[in-house]
Amino acid sequence: MTEEHPFAQYVRIIGRGPNLSRPLTEDEMFAAAGMIMRGEVEDLQMGAFLCILRVRTEVPEEGLGFVRAVRETIKLPADVPDVDLDWPTYSGKKRQLPWFLLAALAMAQSGVKICMQGTEGHTPGRLYTSEALEFLGIPLAGSLEDAANQIRATNFAYVPLRVLSPKLQDIIELKSIIGVRSPVNTFARMINPFSATYEMHTVFHPNYRDVHLETSQLLGQQHMAVFKGEGGEAERRPQKPVLVESLRNGERISEEWPPMLSDSTAEKDEELDLGRLKAVWDGELEHEYATAAVTGTIALALRLMQRADSIDDAQATARQIWQDRDRDLSGIAA
Repeated sequence: MTEEHPFAQYVRIIGRGPNLSRPLTEDEMFAAAGMIMRGEVEDLQMGAFLCILRVRTEVPEEGLGFVRAVRETIKLPADVPDVDLDWPTYSGKKRQLPWFLLAALAMAQSGVKICMQGTEGHTPGRLYTSEALEFLGIPLAGSLEDAANQIRATNFAYVPLRVLSPKLQDIIELKSIIGVRSPVNTFARMINPFSATYEMHTVFHPNYRDVHLETSQLLGQQHMAVFKGEGGEAERRPQKPVLVESLRNGERISEEWPPMLSDSTAEKDEELDLGRLKAVWDGELEHEYATAAVTGTIALALRLMQRADSIDDAQATARQIWQDRDRDLSGIAA
């Protein structure tokens, strides 16, 4: 008789059908994710495991165990910088340019220390953050030590997932084989490698908001915000009202933000020309939607970071930060 593979027990727990299956406990997911990170799982098992979790939807305890296991594999530099805001970017853009990048760069120039981390290339036809940053002349971090140095020097760093965790990047790229996103797309956003005080999460499907909030609470994250962003990225959709669910000092709060523009201003951008992204930053192109998306995103971050007492105050400060930006990006591209 063939001996059972050690990982089979975890597939069985979640895959025995509607009456016998159950979610994994924190410790079970920690053990299962540890085996995944160490490469101790067969491809067939991996596909089954990921697909079952995707169909059923992950629970916060599973998120806690998964993130704990991933964090154990990350080797931090000896001197970790103080980081204000962790900004995951995992979806890519297909309807609008990544205006949120201009928001992040303007905030970095204003003194906010930002670690942006994310992935690319897992879904055809999307424009990913790394491509846009390279177009703007912003270097990608080649290691966490490199990222730490960039944050100290410029207040901004982008860490590709393939640098942060090559195994997680491999798993995300399985989408082209298994056909659906995996739990990694949810839980990788919570890694927060430099333990930033604030985290800005986003979801494409609103029902995932609770998973983000409750997992963050279990991880001990005191301050985070999650909202439905443009294309799944942390970018304000200025033509829509946005419900922002947050943790403030560990307690849940909700805030409804009103639209900034009429719905007619958000027609799909068919070209996604990065030259226009740069032109808006340089002030060579006036673009109503872009300006609203940028300042609206800055405002959400300021409110999360408790640097504004109200929505109106946040938006006024955001407009000032955008107006005061240094159009010479060489300081961040250093």
